[in-house]
Order: sequence, then structure tokens, then C-alpha cells
Amino acid sequence: MPAASSPAGAPISAHHRKKQPEQVRRALLDCAAQIAAEQGAQAITIQAVADRAGVTKGGLLHHFDSKQALLAAVFSDLLEQMDREIDRTMAGDPVARGRFTRAYVRACFSDRLLGERSLWAALSVAIVSEPALRALWSSWLDGRMARHAETDGDPKLIAVRLAADGVWLADMMEKAGGLQRYGQDFEAVLLAMARD
Repeated sequence: MPAASSPAGAPISAHHRKKQPEQVRRALLDCAAQIAAEQGAQAITIQAVADRAGVTKGGLLHHFDSKQALLAAVFSDLLEQMDREIDRTMAGDPVARGRFTRAYVRACFSDRLLGERSLWAALSVAIVSEPALRALWSSWLDGRMARHAETDGDPKLIAVRLAADGVWLADMMEKAGGLQRYGQDFEAVLLAMARD
């Protein structure tokens, strides 16, 4: 394959290639998420992510100065995805009371059948053990609760969300056993409780 060349015909070296920091950052996040989903969060290392993304270790460290910073960025990205999923679900729900709770339950159950291949499952252990990730989760949840206090502050709806969290925790702690004990049809039970 011939080397790339500039409009003037001169070869373009890596040093003269147009830098695309947002694309590199996105690739690093995606590669870290893939590693977590395939092998668990403990498999996320600076070297493993750099190798998978095809960048140098220094290139990765330019974007994320530590493994913890990379994990936090992956988790923040996952929360943003969950936020968008919840907003899409809420947009299709005509009943205001409990709308956030129902969307939250659906999001909690959305990838349960993936089991250990779920990115949420892969990051669950890290959430428990990493204070920075717990702080991100708490901040996200506090923000959502402030936005939806009027429609979803009822104690019964809080109990429904806590039950969904309990299923998530059982899945995390018991792997396949959680799914057997609390089947996917449990989602319908929680959704019905959030409609009453």
C-alpha cells in the first residue's frame, strides 16, 4: 500500500498527521469498556487499553493521567448513556407520576440477560470498591432525584427504585444465581408497582 501523501505529493508522517484528540479519547473509552465487558474491570490497565486502542501508553496518559481517571471517565460515559436511555423512555411515557421510576427500572433491567458481558456488571465491583465512582453515582442520582422530586418522591416509588437496585446488587453478588432467583419477569412486577 503506498504511503499517504499531502496535496503537494509529499508523504505524511505520523508527526504531520492531523491530530484528532476527541476521536482518540472516544476510542480509549470504548476500548476500556470492551475490556471491562469481556474480562471485568480489574482487566482495565493503562497498557491493555493503549494496546487495544492502538496508541502509546504516553498517548493514553495524555488523556487520562491514571487508571482511576480512566475508570471514572468510563463510568461517567456509562452514566451519560443511561441518562439518555432514561430520557428516551420517559419521553414515551404519558403518565407523569412515577415516570422517572419506571424508566429507571427499565434501565436497570435492560442488559441483565447479558450477564457478565454487561458493562454495568463489569463495573459493579469497581463501583463498590472505588470511592470516586460511588461519588459519581451519588451525584448522578441526587441530580435526577432533584429533577423528579415532584413526580417520583413518593415513598412507594422510592421503594420500587430500591428494589431495582436490590436486583442489580443480587446480580452483581450472585452472578447467574441472581438472575435465576429474580427472573426478568420481576421487572413487570416493579413497573406495575410504579403505576399504582
